[in-house]
Amino acid sequence: MTEAREIVVIGAGPAGSIASALLRRHGHDVLVLERERFPRFSIGESLLAHCVDFIAEAGMLEAVEEAGFQVKNGAVFTRGGQCAAFDFADQFTQGRSSTWQVPRGPFDELLADEAERKGVEIRYGHGIEDLSVGEGRARVVARDDRGATHTVEARFLLDASGFGRVLARRLGLERPSCFPVREALFTHVADGAGAHGFDRNKIRIVVHPQHQNVWFWLIPFADGRSSIGVVARPEVLKQYPVEPASRLQALVEEDPGLEAILEGAAWDTPVRSITGYSANVSTLHGPGFALLGNAAEFLDPVFSSGVTIAMRSASMAAGVLHRQLAGDAVDWEEEFARPLRQGVDTFRAYVEAWYDGRFQDVVFYQDPPPGLRAMICSVLAGYAWDRSNPFAADAARRLDTLATLCASPAGRVAV
Repeated sequence: MTEAREIVVIGAGPAGSIASALLRRHGHDVLVLERERFPRFSIGESLLAHCVDFIAEAGMLEAVEEAGFQVKNGAVFTRGGQCAAFDFADQFTQGRSSTWQVPRGPFDELLADEAERKGVEIRYGHGIEDLSVGEGRARVVARDDRGATHTVEARFLLDASGFGRVLARRLGLERPSCFPVREALFTHVADGAGAHGFDRNKIRIVVHPQHQNVWFWLIPFADGRSSIGVVARPEVLKQYPVEPASRLQALVEEDPGLEAILEGAAWDTPVRSITGYSANVSTLHGPGFALLGNAAEFLDPVFSSGVTIAMRSASMAAGVLHRQLAGDAVDWEEEFARPLRQGVDTFRAYVEAWYDGRFQDVVFYQDPPPGLRAMICSVLAGYAWDRSNPFAADAARRLDTLATLCASPAGRVAV
């Protein structure tokens, strides 16, 4: 038996929850199919300030505020004896000055619960077995975790499946990433870090003292726990112990500052890894479908851009789809894909500059031109789509020029 619905969303993570809640607010019939049972573990715990805009737009802000997640007001970067802090309140863009650092299991479950409270139907334990899409129609076959199959036909399909990348894989849309293969090794710990002057209101990004291309994240939660991870090329990680926990701890011990912060930590959670996570697609949309967040493209975890891109894509797609279903003529390329990629490309320029060392030199530069840090802080806060910010609208060229300034003792140049 085939069930008819207006919209099917694959995935109940942040993108799926935001998009479905916004569409339901417009009166649309939305069914979300989620493979997992919530709460479930997910990486990507440090939100950017721009995320709050979409949480508020979806009517979920009060629930998130009341959940008691760790407040985040910026980022701290360290490299050897150097330290640079960015506070979201000191940014160029008129944006949010704080956000949260969240264990993704309860956070994602909270957003999904809020979407359900707004009338969205979510079916957990439903993995996608088959699908087809076309102009004005989509057909999905799902198998639930009891083994039963369910066929749903809809007018449109939104893929918010994250790293599952359901549509990209089944429709042959995947394209190679421009980034080399890197591996992330990570876990949660009881950090025991209170006595070390560790600012729990900021994510801490640490450059390895011997390897410029190796970096750590330390993301504190409200309950005295933290997410700790390292990112490196696989050939670098192979120089360390094979067992994942021993490998991660050996790397942490090589940075004196990070080792001091975590000297009393309880490593009580299995260490996980993701390899070759960067991904791209040939298109973000097509007849009867659109791709949201990581289901389309993922850059790198260094600036925590993933959830921001996911939520922004959800908001944009929901707006375009609502108008389409209301009978308006829409242009998915001009109204969704192209403007979304503008911000993604800004983040891409910063990721590239981070790994080749240019942006690291910028971050730790001691005498920046007036206003520069505020412009960069806006991007770090997630406002990569602010075209009035020169370091968002023209990121690659500006970072090139700025890196030359920071590397030269000759003094300031125009940026």
